[in-house]
Amino acid sequence: MRHGVVWRVGVVAAAVVVLCTAAPAVEYTEQVFFAKPALGRPSVVVPGTEIGKARTVIGSSRFYKAQKKDTFLDIARYYDLGYNEFEEANPGVDPWVPPASEVLLLPTEFILPDASYSGIVVNIPEMRLYFYRSVGRGQVLVTTFPVGLGRDDWRTPSGKFKVVEKTENPRWVLPESIREEHRKDGRPAPEFIAGGDPENPLGKYRFRLTLPLYGIHGTNIPWGVGMQVSHGCVRLYPEDIERLFPMVPVGTAGEFVYQPIKLGTRDGRIFIEVHKDIYDQLPAMYREALRLVDKNGWRSRADLERLEQAVLDQSGVPVDITRDEDAVEEDLSLTGDRPEGGLAPARLQ
Repeated sequence: MRHGVVWRVGVVAAAVVVLCTAAPAVEYTEQVFFAKPALGRPSVVVPGTEIGKARTVIGSSRFYKAQKKDTFLDIARYYDLGYNEFEEANPGVDPWVPPASEVLLLPTEFILPDASYSGIVVNIPEMRLYFYRSVGRGQVLVTTFPVGLGRDDWRTPSGKFKVVEKTENPRWVLPESIREEHRKDGRPAPEFIAGGDPENPLGKYRFRLTLPLYGIHGTNIPWGVGMQVSHGCVRLYPEDIERLFPMVPVGTAGEFVYQPIKLGTRDGRIFIEVHKDIYDQLPAMYREALRLVDKNGWRSRADLERLEQAVLDQSGVPVDITRDEDAVEEDLSLTGDRPEGGLAPARLQ
C-alpha cells in the first residue's frame, strides 16, 4: 500500500501556514515499518502548572493525503499512532477504504498525563505509553509509543508497578483462566507457547511487572495496537518494543493511569485533550474537565466554551482553550458577586 503527501501545519499569528511535503511511494512492509521515521522521537518537557514556564505538550499535528489502497491500520502504524487515535482524529471517514486524496489528520501531538514524570506511564483511555528520563535543569526527556490494551472483560488495571524482569523471546505460560476461555471457544489450550513461536502473543520482547499477571510486551498481531484486544497486558508494535526494550532498566518504576481528559501548557497557552472513556469510569466528563482546570488554577485563563466543545468532540487531539487576553482583562475588571461556573452547560448535564 502506498503513502502519498504529508501536509505540515504551523500557526503564524492568526494565519495557518500549510506546507506540502511529498513522500516517496513505497509498499507497506515489515521492513518499512521498522524503518518508519516517527519511531520514538524523544521530546524535552518542563513539568509544572505555571502557564508561562511549563511545557507539557509535545509534538505537532500534521496532515496526510490518502492514496488508493490505504487503510487506517497501515497509516497509523507508519506514523507511530494507534488505530484508536487515528480514528478519533478523523471521524466519519471509512477506515478500510478512505477516499483517495482525502486529507487526514495525523494526531502526532500529545499532552502528557498528570502523573510522575519518571519511568513508564501508560494512560489507559488514550492507549499510549510514555517513558521519562531526567536530563537535569528541571527538564525531562520523554519518548512515547501507542499501545493495545485489555478488552472490556479483561480490563487493564490502574496501579503502580516496577519492572522486575526483561526477557527476549519470552515463553508464554497460559493462565488457567485463559486456557478455559480457549476451550470454550474451541481453540487449542496448551500450557505454554514457546518463545519465538509465531502464535506467541508476547512477541519478541517482554517486561515483567510487579503487577501479577500483567506485562508490557510486543505482539504477533500489530493491528491490535490502539485496540482493546488483550487479556489486560500492554502491547506495542514490534518495532516500538524493540526500540523501548534497551532503554528501560530492570527496577524502573511505572504506573497505569486512567485519564481520558488531560490538560497541559506550551508557549504560555492552555491545551485540553479528550479521549473516549473506554471503560466507562467517568460519567461526567465536563465536570472532570472543570475539576482539572481548577486543580491547576487556570479557571481565569480558560475559555469554557472551547473546553465544552472539546469534551463533546472527544477528538483525542490537543485543543487550545486559552481565553483571549481582552476577555481575561474584562473578566478581572468585574466587581460584585458572580457565579463560579461549576455547573455544566445544559447539553452536558
